[in-house]
Formats: sequence, structure tokens, C-alpha cells
Amino acid sequence: MVLKIDNRTMRHLWLKSTGLGAPPNGDLNVLQMIKDLGFVQLDTIQNVSRAHHHILWSRNQNYREPMLDELLATRQDVFEHFTHDASILPTEFYPMWRRQFNRRKARMDKSKYYNGKVGPKGRAEIKARIEAEGALSTAAFNTKVKGKKQMWDRPPHKVALDYMWNAGELSTSHRISFRKYYDLTEKVIPADILAQDIADKVQIAWLCDQALARLSVATHKEIKQFWEGADIREVKTWAEAEPLVHIEWQLHDGSWAEAFGVADIEQKLDELQKPSNRLRIVNPFDPTIRDRDRIKNMFGFDYKIEIFVPAAKRKWGYYVYPLLEGDRFVGRIELKADRKAGKLSVVNFWQEDGIKWGDQRREKLKSELDRFAKYVGLVVE
Repeated sequence: MVLKIDNRTMRHLWLKSTGLGAPPNGDLNVLQMIKDLGFVQLDTIQNVSRAHHHILWSRNQNYREPMLDELLATRQDVFEHFTHDASILPTEFYPMWRRQFNRRKARMDKSKYYNGKVGPKGRAEIKARIEAEGALSTAAFNTKVKGKKQMWDRPPHKVALDYMWNAGELSTSHRISFRKYYDLTEKVIPADILAQDIADKVQIAWLCDQALARLSVATHKEIKQFWEGADIREVKTWAEAEPLVHIEWQLHDGSWAEAFGVADIEQKLDELQKPSNRLRIVNPFDPTIRDRDRIKNMFGFDYKIEIFVPAAKRKWGYYVYPLLEGDRFVGRIELKADRKAGKLSVVNFWQEDGIKWGDQRREKLKSELDRFAKYVGLVVE
């Protein structure tokens, strides 16, 4: 038997699943937010606020940027590693991440890039320095690229640190002004967590279970892409043994797509409430819009971030934020922060086709811009 979910209900379910369905206020528990999301993607670009901070603030506007750094540096509640990109994850997930370290190490061991830069001896020397001196950043080393430098080329010490971090030999101890400090993993991750030895098959099942729990409805491919910790064959093998609910959900254009739902999907649907009508400025790396195909199929919202697109070829702009109101994307906005002047400027604004922008909606955007500016210590120009 197939459970059918209409498009509007699917949009409501997705917003609830990703934390943008409820009003962004109330009691603040940063760690719980990260657990609920599964991970928060890290990004170096500080347009107004770096992506990881903005993602958390979007879900609870009592959040402030130092809170995440405190979780990483002092409480051992979170660790950094790769999902589909560099991310913050709850430390309690660490035992289920062993296979990810092994998978990434296996790829690096086959790579000419990693093996050609620095071998086991060079990595051991760097690791010995960290053991003797404590956590170090890349600034503590001064190896240089030899020969003609190619695009994306990095000095040997950075490649070695990256190798050991990906393999789980080193972990992020803390960050200062977003600069990463590396330390021995046994000095960062609590001993009781490190001592857990979970079978690989159990890790796969956990990754798939937890991915679907956060997606609510998903295909094999979407389950795989959530953590990028298992391959598609492993996901399909897992799915064959699970009591998953077969789903058909309605796309924005009226067509239907097949997927799987969590075992308690009907209960989730029964408990579903209409999303908050708050207008939100959504970060380009927010988990709600990370899967561009999913968001286009669900909301009819065609979005692409153009930071790597040459300026002359951009359709929109360098760093453009989607605007979400209730269960619809109603526009896009390009913002620029001038921290020296203490100003937040609107560079460009676009309304989505078919969306009318009257005084009420514009006032809602103005209020959210004021809140966003205040969060980072600026005022709207």
C-alpha cells in the first residue's frame, strides 16, 4: 500500500523536519538544535554571518556566535568532520563516524595528490610536534609549494594536516577567528566515546535510519547524500531489510514522485501544524535548501548560489539569500555588511514570479532585516 502526500502537506512536513516551521524563539539549546539537524555545515565566507552561525540563528534568534565556539572548545559536545562538506556534528555521533574516517583515508591513500605531497614520515613529524606542543594551526608550519603552483595547490604541511584530520588521527581542538587548531584526537574526543567499537553494519544502519528520520520522506539517493557516509549499494541493502513506508508525494508542478517514509510517517502527518508565517532570510547553505533539486520540486523555487560564477555571468548576485514566508519562497535578497561603518546594506532585491509585495510583506522583510543586522551588531542602511 502506498501513502500519498499532497504538495502543500509535503512542504509543511519538510519545513518542520528542518526546523524552519516553528517560530525562531523560545528556550535555546544549541546542542539540541545540532542534534535535530544532524549536522551544521561550516563555511568560511562571512557575508553577514558565517553560514553555520546563520543556520542556528534562523532557528532560534536568541543564538549568538560565540556559543558554537564554546561548544567546540570547552564542552566537547561537538566535533568537526566531513558530511557532504565540512560540518559540525554532535560528539555522541562519533562512534558511528568511524567508517567515514576509514572511507576518506582509503580514498586519500589512493590519491597522488596526498601521497605526492607528504608521506607517512612527514605526517609523523607533524603529529609529533602537536603531541609535544599542543594544538597547532597551519600558521605554526612553513613548508612551501615546490615548483610551479597550480590552482588549489597547497603547501605540504596543509595537505598532511588535512590527511590526518580526514583520517581521524587529528581533530579540531578549537578555532580562533575561524582558524582551525589541530590536536591529537585522543585529547579532543572523550575517552568513553573513543572506546566504543561499533560494527560497520551497525554504523550503516544508524546512518541510514538517522538520515531518513531527519528527511522524513526520501529516496535512496537522498538518504545517501544526507551524510555521505554510505554508498548507494549499502543504502539499498539497508532499505530492503527495513519496514519503510512506500510514499508518493506531489511535486510543485502536480506530478508525483516515489520515495520512502519513516515507519511513523502517518503519526508525523497527523501531528503536523501549519508553519509559522514569519518571513525569514535563509542562508544559502541552510539544510532546508541544500538539495536544490528537492527544493525546486517541492516549492517550485529554482535556486543556485553564484559565489563561484564570474560576475558577468551571474543571474542574481554573489551571495543571495532566499526569502521564506510561511511555506513559500517569496523573494531573494543580496546583502552586504560594512563592519567598519556598522552598516548592513541591501544590494539587490527580487520578488518571485507570481508573488505580490504589498506594504505588509515589505514591513515583515524590514523587521527581519533589522533583527538580522542587530544580531551581528549592525544597523540597516
